[in-house]
Amino acid sequence: MLVAPELVAEAPGEALLIPREHIRQSELNDLLVELGLAGLDTVRLKGGDPFVFGRGGEEALALAEAGIPFEVVPGVSAISAVPGSAGIPVTHRGVSAQVTLVSGHSASGADLDYAQLARTPGTLIVFMGLGQLSRTTERLIAAGKDPETPAAVVSRGTQPDSRSVAGELHDIAVLASDLESPALLVVGDVVAVGEALCGALVTSRTGAAAV
Repeated sequence: MLVAPELVAEAPGEALLIPREHIRQSELNDLLVELGLAGLDTVRLKGGDPFVFGRGGEEALALAEAGIPFEVVPGVSAISAVPGSAGIPVTHRGVSAQVTLVSGHSASGADLDYAQLARTPGTLIVFMGLGQLSRTTERLIAAGKDPETPAAVVSRGTQPDSRSVAGELHDIAVLASDLESPALLVVGDVVAVGEALCGALVTSRTGAAAV
């Protein structure tokens, strides 16, 4: 569950609460339209920014096509919140002046240009990257990325049970083998900056930040 239970608890007692689990995206789109056409005040609660690998655009398009008015309240994206919760800045003067975002769900297919990613300077952030972590790191190295590039994985970032590990690109999959999803992979010299800020992250630790 990506949404803090404390937020869900803010719902009025008479509210209908529908868990997201086990609902396909197409079914969820249809449900939002159905509830909207019924004239119900509906809140689709998401963790982070719904327009960054959150399929918020798909849901908003479904509502727009059905002629249902809606409002988007942007959240704090995991792009910065999750690495920041582990003490890793995604940019740092003289170290990284740009950030590249990709989805780990694309790692098993032909959607990612690993040669381009390996050449791109700055910070690489892989959302939902735990399931394909070994494949992602192996293909980056095969495409020419330095295997000793600093890398970190942050699991359940910003949550009370957050854990993070840091190492190098060639060994980060092994170091992160016991972490849980959702998790973010951060590749780049900013990870070394984070280690200088917060001490060695190579050992799993429990985070205290919560959003």
